[in-house]
Amino acid sequence: MADEPSITRWSFQDFKMFYDEKFGRKKAPEQQDAAVSGQSAGKALSNGNSSNGTSSGNGHVKNTSDMAIYEQFRNQGSAHGNGVPSDRFNERPQKSLLPDFESAEMRALAESLSRDIIRGNPDVKWESIKGLENAKRLLKEAVVMPIKYPKYFTGLLSPWKGILLFGPPGTGKTMLAKAVATECKTTFFNISASSVVSKWRGDSEKLVKVLFELARHHAPSTIFLDEIDAIISQRGEGRSEHEASRRLKTELLIQMDGLMRTDELVFVLAATNLPWELDAAMLRRLEKRILVPLPEPEARGAMFEELLPSVPGEEKLPYDLLVEKTEGYSGSDIRLVCKEAAMQPLRRIMAILEDKQEVVPEDELPKVGPILPVDIETALKNTRPSAHLHAHRYDKFNTDYGSQILQ
Repeated sequence: MADEPSITRWSFQDFKMFYDEKFGRKKAPEQQDAAVSGQSAGKALSNGNSSNGTSSGNGHVKNTSDMAIYEQFRNQGSAHGNGVPSDRFNERPQKSLLPDFESAEMRALAESLSRDIIRGNPDVKWESIKGLENAKRLLKEAVVMPIKYPKYFTGLLSPWKGILLFGPPGTGKTMLAKAVATECKTTFFNISASSVVSKWRGDSEKLVKVLFELARHHAPSTIFLDEIDAIISQRGEGRSEHEASRRLKTELLIQMDGLMRTDELVFVLAATNLPWELDAAMLRRLEKRILVPLPEPEARGAMFEELLPSVPGEEKLPYDLLVEKTEGYSGSDIRLVCKEAAMQPLRRIMAILEDKQEVVPEDELPKVGPILPVDIETALKNTRPSAHLHAHRYDKFNTDYGSQILQ
């Protein structure tokens, strides 16, 4: 009497290896697969099995080529050449760069938008941003804490999904957005008007839709819309707005509205220098509107001390004079002042080198001297503020629409 038929049981990993090789993308030519199958078929015949198949003992017959593939990859997955078990099939699969799209057109649009993803960490810490304590605290409350402690931010306390950073140019709005991405370790999409505007009819709104699908796929993620006034200014002004522009704005509003109705950790950070030109519907969706003002005296002093550090043994720079003379300067303007001051000693060296007939070898070049107080005064005369003219308009907009910290 024949023995009790036994059932061949495959583990999940064994079956996955077999299935991927049988029905997945081929990594080897067909001839090589046929040769491997022939060798396995020969082994099966030597064990007394049929030439057309392999019996498992219960009457179930498996194709010899299938069994060859299974045996080959089982051996590769179970041990290396030195007999040490391999864990590569037990590793957690990484998330794909692109989600599954229904059409090749949408996938092509997603690939173009993927270039705007900042890979890795932006590496901007809160400490590297001088001043702006009110803006930092509001951003931590709106974005950072909900990601770190999601238990508290449910129901009515669900996190704000749309945040507007407005203020004069050069005050650090982009740095604040990157600091949020660094602190939260989120995927950062750096989007400008050129990222979502296309010359082809209908592509702009498709790009907006694909952008938000990508952000959901890579959640938690941050979509940073720089100079958002160029994308969604007030609609229908002067009857000069094109139909394509209206469709783009409508799609962006619809996508942002969808974010607020879900629990997905996708945040929209928008920055603008002209907040009064934004559409009212967009202002409603940007729930937190945070003013990024011109730096205070303490922040300006910290910037000067970092950019123009004092050299031991040299004359101390007049930091108090710099702080006093730079009222109304933005952070970008202060950096230009420091750069202009640092150029003065180099200009003195350049004047000496220009008088020489031949090029001086690099190892014989004279050392650049220290920055003198007179260089600071010259830099202040040659660098004027660029962002102080509309300061009162930002204050008025902040009073009407801005978010404040409740004490």
